[in-house]
Amino acid sequence: MTRSAESARPDPADRPATYGEVFAVAEFRWMWGAQLGSVIGDQLARVALAVLVFDRTGSAGLSAVTYALTFLPDIVAGPLLSWLADRFPRRRVMVWCDLARALLVALMAIPGAPIWLLCVLLVAVQLLAAPFQSARAAMLPDILTGDTYVLASSVSNVTAQAAQLAGFVTGGTLVAAFGTSQALAVDAATFLLSAVLVRVGVRDRPLPTATSSADRISWWGSLSAGARLVWGDRRLRYLIALACVAGFYVSVEGLAAPYAAVVGGGPLAVGLLLAANPAGQMVGMLLLTRLAPARRLALMGPLAVGSCVPLIVCFIHPGLWVTVALWVVSGLCSSYQLAANASFVLTVPDAQRGQAFGLARTALIVSQGLGVLAAGAAADRWHPASVVAIAGALGTAVALGAAIGYRRTTTSPH
Repeated sequence: MTRSAESARPDPADRPATYGEVFAVAEFRWMWGAQLGSVIGDQLARVALAVLVFDRTGSAGLSAVTYALTFLPDIVAGPLLSWLADRFPRRRVMVWCDLARALLVALMAIPGAPIWLLCVLLVAVQLLAAPFQSARAAMLPDILTGDTYVLASSVSNVTAQAAQLAGFVTGGTLVAAFGTSQALAVDAATFLLSAVLVRVGVRDRPLPTATSSADRISWWGSLSAGARLVWGDRRLRYLIALACVAGFYVSVEGLAAPYAAVVGGGPLAVGLLLAANPAGQMVGMLLLTRLAPARRLALMGPLAVGSCVPLIVCFIHPGLWVTVALWVVSGLCSSYQLAANASFVLTVPDAQRGQAFGLARTALIVSQGLGVLAAGAAADRWHPASVVAIAGALGTAVALGAAIGYRRTTTSPH
């Protein structure tokens, strides 16, 4: 082979991985099955308890409050409990979190338990999701490396969204067919199955050297060190800023009902608007993984900007179908989160991955919650389409600033 032919051959390191390569890794298959069970279990618990509270009280308000309680721990548990994934062997953290959740949900399944106790147990179940997910995110780069890790992250994200939908559907079906106690018993079984899959199929790994001996630090020390790491590294700061752009484009989901009302749509229109962004994002992630790794990183900033630009068009108050198309395009572009998440996890030192991931996840959830709340309050005064357009304009400015900042960190010292 001539020298010119050898130089023309594509660099294997820049070749996109395939799903076959990802699922060829046995440990990932076991972890993927465990994730599927855990996410479906989370949704089953939410649906079953919301139905149970409504059946007992007849209050739609109390049922909604009960469901909303399941999201509060996501904000608190990220900083408070993610450090466990850096303090104890990560497989052990995942197994014990699932076993504890199985026990708590089994207690919820006991007929006649007071509603206040059910709510406390449900919050505890959701709290344990944070160390489980942090341990899983921190261990995944040890199982898969290079572009196979990025593709595995895509599989995990798509699985999480699909499993949530499946959990909602199966939760309602199980409750209707067997009752809430039996549905919660099935939920407990999903967590138990997840624990078994991780225990049997995932190899136990020691802690990173920095946390495997007397160097272990306290919870507050871990939290402080994680915050200093994230804040002190310009690249990590801009990656979190890019992730938090979601607070602008996700805000449209909180306006789906009033937006549908002003365009003359009913419940079907609400469902279409709610599904538009997640559907676009799933398709976008599948398309993005077909590109070479370097190309994905190059597109991360432009896609972040593109996730908000289509929303500005809503200022002209388009009809339902144009709006759905615009929100789908926004979702397609929001697939940049895949590249941002992978870059963040791989940039953080292994010994601090759990805590750093928990902090980043909390920032993302808080930005989304604040975005939805702000958009809802604004929609009480202005036309929902105008609020969506304003959110798009603000998000575009933030995304552009974060993208430029991140690009500078890749061309100059940190």
